[in-house]
Amino acid sequence: MRWKRLTGRTVAGLLAAGLISAGLLPVTANAAEATDLARGKTVTASGSHGGYPASNANDGKLDSYWESNGHPADLTVKLGADADLDSVVLKLNPDPIWATRTQDIQVLGRAQGGTAFTSLRTRAGYVFNPGSNRNTVTIPVDGRVADLQLQFFSNTEAPGAQIAEIQVFGTAAPHPDLTVSALSWSPSSPSETDDITVEGTIRNAGSAASPATAVHVSLGGVVVGSAPVGPLAAGASAPMSVEVGKRPRGAYTVSALVDPTDTVTESDNTNNSRTTASPLVVGQSPGPDLEARSITSSPANPAVGAAVTFTVAVHNRGTSAVNAGTVTRLTVGSTTLNGTTPAIAAGATANVTVGGSWTAASGGATLTATADATNLIAETSETNNTFARAIVVGRGAAVPYTELEAEKADYKGTLLQSDAERTFGHTNFATESSGRESVRLNSTGDYVEFTSTAPANSIVVRNSIPDAPGGGGRDATISLYADGEFVRKLDLSSKHSWLYGNTDSPEGLTNTPGGDARRLFDESHALLTETYPAGTDFRLQRDASDNAAFHIIDLIDLEQVAPPSSQPSGCVSITTYGAVANDGLDDTAAIQRAVTANQNGQIDCVWIPAGQWRQEQKILTDDPLDRGQWNQVGIRDVTIQGAGMWHSQLYTLTPPHEAGGINHPHEGNFGFDIDENTHISDIAIFGSGTIRGGDGNHEGGVALNGRFGKDTKISNVWIEHANVGVWAGRDFDNIQELWNPGDGVEFTGMRIRNTYADGINFANGTRNSTVYNSSFRNTGDDALAVWSSKYVKDQTVDIGHDNSFRNNTIQLPWRANGIAIYGGHGNKIENNLISDTMNYPAIMLATDHDPLPFSGQTLIANNGLYRTGGAFWNEDQEFGAITLFPQNLPIPGVTIRDTDIVDSTYDGIQFKTGGGLMPDVKIQNVRIDSSNNGSGILAMGGARGNATLTDVTITDSRDGHVLIEPGSQFTISGTPNGARAKR
Repeated sequence: MRWKRLTGRTVAGLLAAGLISAGLLPVTANAAEATDLARGKTVTASGSHGGYPASNANDGKLDSYWESNGHPADLTVKLGADADLDSVVLKLNPDPIWATRTQDIQVLGRAQGGTAFTSLRTRAGYVFNPGSNRNTVTIPVDGRVADLQLQFFSNTEAPGAQIAEIQVFGTAAPHPDLTVSALSWSPSSPSETDDITVEGTIRNAGSAASPATAVHVSLGGVVVGSAPVGPLAAGASAPMSVEVGKRPRGAYTVSALVDPTDTVTESDNTNNSRTTASPLVVGQSPGPDLEARSITSSPANPAVGAAVTFTVAVHNRGTSAVNAGTVTRLTVGSTTLNGTTPAIAAGATANVTVGGSWTAASGGATLTATADATNLIAETSETNNTFARAIVVGRGAAVPYTELEAEKADYKGTLLQSDAERTFGHTNFATESSGRESVRLNSTGDYVEFTSTAPANSIVVRNSIPDAPGGGGRDATISLYADGEFVRKLDLSSKHSWLYGNTDSPEGLTNTPGGDARRLFDESHALLTETYPAGTDFRLQRDASDNAAFHIIDLIDLEQVAPPSSQPSGCVSITTYGAVANDGLDDTAAIQRAVTANQNGQIDCVWIPAGQWRQEQKILTDDPLDRGQWNQVGIRDVTIQGAGMWHSQLYTLTPPHEAGGINHPHEGNFGFDIDENTHISDIAIFGSGTIRGGDGNHEGGVALNGRFGKDTKISNVWIEHANVGVWAGRDFDNIQELWNPGDGVEFTGMRIRNTYADGINFANGTRNSTVYNSSFRNTGDDALAVWSSKYVKDQTVDIGHDNSFRNNTIQLPWRANGIAIYGGHGNKIENNLISDTMNYPAIMLATDHDPLPFSGQTLIANNGLYRTGGAFWNEDQEFGAITLFPQNLPIPGVTIRDTDIVDSTYDGIQFKTGGGLMPDVKIQNVRIDSSNNGSGILAMGGARGNATLTDVTITDSRDGHVLIEPGSQFTISGTPNGARAKR
C-alpha cells in the first residue's frame, strides 16, 4: 500500500472531519507545511444564484458564500501553475443557524496546459454540520494540477451548491521562473543623436530549467526591440542587450518582458517584467531643428472648384537660429506648392505663406507640409519636418484609411447577399453587412484577398464569428498574408456581438443564446510591424488552426499609421503619477492624480504616452459635498493629449455592471466625465460593454459624458464597445448649481465603433456645437443626434439650437437613425455620407421622446444616402431614407437640398403620420433613385402639411415616384422630373 505523506495541518483537518482515525495513517514528522494555494486566486463557477457569486468562495469571509443556480454545478479554482495537492478544505458558516446538510461532491483536476479535467476523488456525500465539524469538510486528494474543480450533484438543504470558503493545500511543482533585473542603458545620458542600448539580466529563479525564449524591451510602453534568451538552468542568469536606436527628446519609462508570448510554463507568470524606477531621459542635441506645426487653409471649408491657398506655421525647436531661405513645401493630391521661410530664432515660430493655390476636388484630401523640404540645413532631427492634416471637400469624412469590401475582392468562400427587404433581426448576416454583402469562410483554405491602393501598416477587419454555446462570446483567429507571405494571426472575438431576442426594445435583448440574433459583427484591429506598399495583396485566410465554425468577412480598413507623437513641451506623463503601460494593472488612480494636478494648475497638460493603459473607474472631480449616491461632478480646465489613437489606448476589462464604485450605473467605469473647457485628443477609449439593458438592466457605459460647458474640444478619439460614445448634457436636477449646458463644443476626427446605443448625442440644451470629419460604424442607436429635451433649467432658453453635423461618414447603424434631430432650431445636417441603416432612416426629424418644439429652420443639405431606411416595430413600420415624424408637435421650416438618395430599402423621403403639421417643407435639387420597396416621396394617410419640389429627379421607384396616400392632408407642389403625383 502507498502511504500518502500528510502535513500536520492536513491530518488535523482529516481528524476533524472524521475521515480518518488517530493512528490509522503514518505521519511524517518533518513533512513540509503545505500552503493554501487557492488564497488570492481566481474562482469561477458554472452559474450563481442571486447575489452569491463565485468570488465569495475565496474572499476570506465565512459570512459570505457562493450558491449555484441549480444542480449539477461546478466551482473551479485556477491555481496558476501545477502543484502537488494534499487536500481540499470546504467551509460553510459555522453559525448554528445553518442546518446540517449533505452535499454530493466530486473532485477533479486539470494539469497546466491540459484541456480535460480528470477525477481526483470520486463522487461522495459530505456532511456539513456546525455542531460536530464546525461546518468544515476536508477531502484528501492526490495529484499534480493547475486547476481544481468541484462538481456538485445535490444539497439536502438548498436547491444549489453552497460553499463559503475553499482552500487547496499542497506544494508548488517544480517549474522555471523567469525574471528581469538590473535594467540600465548606455550611454547613460543620451541625446537625440545617440544610438541607445538597453541592458539587463535574465534569471531563472525557479526550481526547474527553462527552455529558450525571448525578451522584449519597451520605451514609454511601446515595444522597440527584442533579443533571444537561451535555456537557463534553475538559479542561472544570463545578460541581455537590446539595441533600441535613436529616440526623440523626452523621458521614457524603460521596461523589459521576458517570455513575451507566454510559451514557458512557469511557477509565477506575474514577475516576468521589470520597469525602471527612473525614466530614460533623452536630451536635445545642440543645433537647429525645424518642424511644421500647423496648416491653415483659405477658405477653411472650400466648395468643389474653389481656389484654396495655404499658410504653414514652422517652428524652430532647436537651440540655434535658422537663416532665411529654406523651402517650406505643401502637397495636396498631385499639387505641390512651395514657400520661402524667413529667419527663425531658436524657439520661435514663423507663418510661411505658400505660393500658388490648389483647386478643391470633391472628397477628402491630405495636406502635408514639410519644413526644409530641400534639406538645406543640417538639423538635429530630420524626422520631424512634416505635418499632415485632412481637408474635406464635398461629402463624408476625410478618413485616413482606405476601406475595401470583401464582396469586391478576390475570394474563395460563399457570397452572402441580403433579401430584397433587407430583413433585420433574424440572424441575417448579409443585411448587417456593408453594401448588404459579405463573404463566409467555412473551410480550411477559404480566403478573401484585397489589393491595397495606398501604403499601409495597419488593418481593421469587420467580421463575425460564432458566439459561445452558452453566450458571452468566444475568441478565434484568422491568418493574415501579404503577397503570399504569412504576416500574423489576427485575434477575433464575438464577446461584444450576438444579442438575442424577438423584441424591438434594445433593453429587452439578452446575451443568452436563443431565437433570433442581431448585432452579429464586430471589429478586430492590428498595427503591423512594417509598411506594405500600394498594390500589396492582403489575404485573410482560414488556416487549419483558425478553427471557428465559420468566419464572415465584411470589409477591411487599411491605414498608414504615423509613429507615436512626441510628448509636448509642458505636458506631464501619467507615468510620473504611477501609471505603468502594458502591465495589465489598473492605472485609474494615476490617471486621476494627473488630471487633478492639471485641473488644479499644478501642470499644464496631461500626457498619455503610447501603450495600453487599464482604466477601471471614470475620471471625474471629487465631490467634497458628497451629493447623492453617485458622483456627477466632471472635470474642467483640463488638457489631455495622447501619442495617437492607435498608440495611446485606455481600456477596461470589467463590464460596467460588474464594476463596484463607479460614479453612475449608466455612465460606466471608463472614460471621462466632463464639465467644461476640456480638451482631449489622440487617444483611444475601449469599453467592455456587452449589452444595453437586458440581463438585469446591464449597460455598457458612456466613454465621454457630462455637462461639457464651454470651450470643450475633442479630437481624434477612437471609442469602441461603449453603450454610448458621447452624451453631452446632464439633466438640470443633476446638481442644479452646476448646470452648464454644452456651448461651442467641437468634435473632430472621431472614430466611434460598435456601440450599444448612440454615437454622439447633443442633449439637454447643447447649442452652437459641431461634429465634423468623423466616422461612425455599427452604432446601436442614432449615430448622431440633437435631443432638445425638457430636462433643462429654462425651457424657453435652454433649447438645442445651431448645432451642426458636417462631413461625417456613418455606416451600419444596427438600430435607429444615421442622424436624428429631436426639436430645437437652427440645426444643420450637411455634407454627410450615410449608408446601410438596418431598420430606421438615414436622417430623421421627429418629435417623439418628448422634446422641446421645433422652430425656425432645420437644414438637411448635400448629403449622400445609400441603402438606408428599413422596417421596425414588429416590422409593421417602414421608414424612408429621410423621414419626418411629427408626433403631436409640428416640424416647421425644413429644407432638404442638394442630396442624393440611392437604393433606399423603402421610400426616399417620407412624411409620416403623427398628428403634427409639417408646413412649408422645401425640397430642392434632390435625386432619388431606386426606392426598392416604396415610393420616391411618400405622404402617409395621416400626414399633414405641404412641400414644394424644385429640381427634383426621381427614378425607378417601385410604388410610384410621388405617392400621397388616401386621407392624407399633405400636399406636394411641383413635379419631379419625368413623374407625376399618384393617389
